[in-house]
Amino acid sequence: MRILGGIYKGRDLPTLSGDGCRPAMAKVREALFNMLAARGLDLPGLRVLDVFAGTGSLGFECLSRGAAFAQFVEANKTLARRIADNARLLSLSPRAYAAAPSDALKLLAKAPREPFGLVFVDPPYGRDLFLPVLELLAKNRWLGEEAFLVAEVEKDLVIDTWPDSLELETDRLYGQTRILIWTHRNPGQPSTQEPSIP
Repeated sequence: MRILGGIYKGRDLPTLSGDGCRPAMAKVREALFNMLAARGLDLPGLRVLDVFAGTGSLGFECLSRGAAFAQFVEANKTLARRIADNARLLSLSPRAYAAAPSDALKLLAKAPREPFGLVFVDPPYGRDLFLPVLELLAKNRWLGEEAFLVAEVEKDLVIDTWPDSLELETDRLYGQTRILIWTHRNPGQPSTQEPSIP
């Protein structure tokens, strides 16, 4: 896994295969960060949540580009240990990340100490976890005001409902990978732009 931008640009980190792990491909990660930048994302100082983190490629990319903190949510102990090992390889401060093994639904059922400005969700395919996770993120205040929520899901997943506080910005396909981006707004807050759904 190669980091594409920021202070660790070009660094290769060990990954793991199997266990349903699907590290985000470099071209998809690059496209994703370009889309976020075009929508005004300012990463420096931001708190980032990487749910179903796998190898942590998205969270590490954010830390490289200036995010203040990344919480990696990964139930698989081997993958969570790999994330922690890679954080140490990058000499990240323990205050910059959290990578202990954790079950997403149990963790998100509680409110965080502080909300996050950017949240990634990449659930295992075929387990119907996507909508429950979105609902917990919105209900329990994991998403800060104007936070971006990014989902990477299987190409043919039917997504026709989501919490009212989420405004869909884009829904795009990259081969077999589908990327959706929402902006989080308090219920009742007027939209500031038309959704862009190519």
